[in-house]
Amino acid sequence: MSKYKTVYTEVEVEVDLTNFDTEDLIEELEDRGKLPVGESFDCKALVEQIWLKRRQGNHDYQQELEQLIYQVTGRVV
Repeated sequence: MSKYKTVYTEVEVEVDLTNFDTEDLIEELEDRGKLPVGESFDCKALVEQIWLKRRQGNHDYQQELEQLIYQVTGRVV
């Protein structure tokens, strides 16, 4: 019998995405398998467009977000 017990904890933290580099965010999504990479997907460009608009205080990125959702899931919002 093992002396040690594995315990998993879930924590929620508020994070401002503008504190992270775009490349780091994209790399994390790719590592998690949440961002398809390939010739048929231009997700990186869409994420960068959304990031830039948010960074500039422009919250009108609905069109880019819908394109990204469609490219990742294949579903229309």
